[in-house]
Amino acid sequence: MTAAAIEEPANSARSSGYVKAVVLIVVGFFATTIAQPQVLARLPLTNMMKNELHLSRSDVSGFFFLCGLPWYAKIIAGIVTDAFPVFGSRRKVYLAGSCALAALSWIALAFAPHRYAALFWISLIINVFMVFTSTVLGGYMVEIAQASATSGRLSSIRNLTQAFVSLLSAPAAGYLGIIAFSWTAGICGGVMFILVPAAMLLLFEERRRVDTALVLDNFAQQFGSLARARTLWAAAGLTLLVFIAPGFNTALFYKQQNDLHMTTVDQGYLNMAGSITGLIAPFAYIWACRRFSLRAMLAGSLALGAAGTLPFMFYDSVSRAYAITALSGFVGTLGEVALMDLAVRATPLGSESLGFAVMLSMRNVALFGTDWLGSLMLDKLHLPFNDLVLANAATTALAVPLVYLLPKALVRRKEAELLEDFPEPKTQMQE
Repeated sequence: MTAAAIEEPANSARSSGYVKAVVLIVVGFFATTIAQPQVLARLPLTNMMKNELHLSRSDVSGFFFLCGLPWYAKIIAGIVTDAFPVFGSRRKVYLAGSCALAALSWIALAFAPHRYAALFWISLIINVFMVFTSTVLGGYMVEIAQASATSGRLSSIRNLTQAFVSLLSAPAAGYLGIIAFSWTAGICGGVMFILVPAAMLLLFEERRRVDTALVLDNFAQQFGSLARARTLWAAAGLTLLVFIAPGFNTALFYKQQNDLHMTTVDQGYLNMAGSITGLIAPFAYIWACRRFSLRAMLAGSLALGAAGTLPFMFYDSVSRAYAITALSGFVGTLGEVALMDLAVRATPLGSESLGFAVMLSMRNVALFGTDWLGSLMLDKLHLPFNDLVLANAATTALAVPLVYLLPKALVRRKEAELLEDFPEPKTQMQE
């Protein structure tokens, strides 16, 4: 038998494994994005808390920040899943188990009384299981991306999936906001449960025999790998800076209802405008990442993001709201794809879940924490809305020159030049 004849089925098996991996990544990120309390359920929950429980902007944004605490501690989930295999599995068992528990928690929320404490504690539990699911998927994506040198494309596919979720969930959330909340909880629980059979059928990994005496050593090694990963911390610092400015997402919700007199259905269609343009941005990144270095992609997308924030100062009519939301959807998604590409490249080999979790923890704590901060500034300090817009744009602009201080090893190459940096895959692409 010739070498070519041997190589052909091997390449075919690897290609088939890669396709299955991509399918699982798409299905997984679809489920873990749309079924978060902060996504499909956010508009119905916000509407309930504003108009039924009569809570202020800072109370509502505080609810989402605090119930999202598990998302800011993704590092813990990354360490646990990378260092402590269950029945020899670092991926499949964690993924299927977390999805099933998240689905059950959503059922509990469907029957919960409409009181702040009940809604908060069950939402917090949901987020714990969602974080483990998302962390495993992130580590899985990083392994595949590094093994195949497709960090830009897989990061784009991830954000493309999230943009599609936004496109689908925006009008759906608007209609769900005017009917019984149990429908929202039931849909989210059902979506999470779908991921259980998907994980069992599509995720392939080698079983690892675990020596109990070595588990704690492995745990310590994960911490050591994290501490020594200077490039990872440099990338995480840039991500934190981009998202650290006072946010105004909750303030916009109140502005849309109080000043522009929009219903939740109207708000759903408005959000869909940003989702449509957000769906275009990953395609633009897929084209550009193979032609320009990551440094150029980061600097350009962050500069566009800063400029795209300024039009919110003129958010005073429904027509302008649509135009501004559409622009923000494109530039915001483009910048986030670039930051996720940076996260994949900065993640240390062998600590895929942990490294990617560090980057997303920085993003999450800044994104939701600053939304709460912005609402507090409006409610307690009575600052003008436009001051928040200027602060947000200025902070993003400040991050642009810092891109040129990132380690050259991370940002000097185009995606097409990365293959030599990463080894062959150890597990997930096997038949």
